[in-house]
Amino acid sequence: MKLGFFTMPVHPVGRNYAQTLKEDREAFILADKLGFSEGYCGEHLTDEVENIPNSLMFIATLLDATKQMKVGTAVHNLPHSHPAIVASNAAMIDNLFEGRFIFGIGAGILRSDAEALGILDHDRGAMFIEAIDQILAIWAGKAPYDIKGKYWNISTEKTLWPEVGIGNIVKPYQKPHPLIVGTASDPESKGVIALGKRGWGPVSSNLMHQNTLGNHWINYAKGAAEGGHKADRAIWRVARSIFVNEDDKVARAYGGDDPNSPYHFYMRQLYSKLARYKRFAAFKSDPGMADEAVTLDYAIDNLIIRGPVNQVVDEILRLHETIGGFGTLLYCGKDWTDPALGRKSMELMAEKVMPAVNAAIGRKAVAAE
Repeated sequence: MKLGFFTMPVHPVGRNYAQTLKEDREAFILADKLGFSEGYCGEHLTDEVENIPNSLMFIATLLDATKQMKVGTAVHNLPHSHPAIVASNAAMIDNLFEGRFIFGIGAGILRSDAEALGILDHDRGAMFIEAIDQILAIWAGKAPYDIKGKYWNISTEKTLWPEVGIGNIVKPYQKPHPLIVGTASDPESKGVIALGKRGWGPVSSNLMHQNTLGNHWINYAKGAAEGGHKADRAIWRVARSIFVNEDDKVARAYGGDDPNSPYHFYMRQLYSKLARYKRFAAFKSDPGMADEAVTLDYAIDNLIIRGPVNQVVDEILRLHETIGGFGTLLYCGKDWTDPALGRKSMELMAEKVMPAVNAAIGRKAVAAE
């Protein structure tokens, strides 16, 4: 099992914006030094808490600061930009990183983002599908383009001037294109089926109870079979909120029990957003669970892995056993309310937890032969 990193990010309202950007960069740089295999950043236009408006621009700042890990968007919201802009920007990033880029895509879930862009009443799911199809067509084709759609048309027929290089759009470094991944938080997500059909990578949200995560692989494998692709569990990324500290009291408090902890703030923020629309399906350990039973304390206890090294190892192995294995565990970054504790948790995760997890998985595999 590989270890990756993901941040939405989530920072308390009122924090200095420039400082939070510095801390988010520091977390990625630390992850790279610790041997994390990949790192992802989310984006929102109109959220003071999840405050990175352009994930491509953010990861571009990591070009010379990271050396080995792949970087990705999780996700870049396709309906928010013209597909020709996204295709060229993503291709440029892929070339800058010489293939250390993963293209995470989505339709955008924040309604205030859509309102700000004047697309609140649009079918953003349909826009998303049209956008990615047009992006792939740009990457696979060459000028003069003639790509027509309901929302966007792309052409350079009238202005094509190949003798001086006018009309073509840059292509990715990776051929035919970077790995494409999509994130899902609905246990019954049909989007996961679509990912399987196209042979792209599924990322299961850290907001899902581990009991329902297995549904994602069932749906992904179904889609892969329909699309003629092999469903290899190595492509599955599973995100989890994790805090490691050798002092159990510190682990419990900073990992969510203390109302001032970043983990408590994180869950409170996401819980409030989901509660407004009564979208608790992801949190539930069982679909029949009553909404009233899904409290903030329940969410903290069930969706955050926290404790000393051995306890965290046991919980990750339990997760691995419950859902049948997966390729990459994405450690979810939080606000560095206490920078020393935030850094130490990542260090313990990379240097103590994952070696023990992989050793245990290896022993089990040998015993099964």
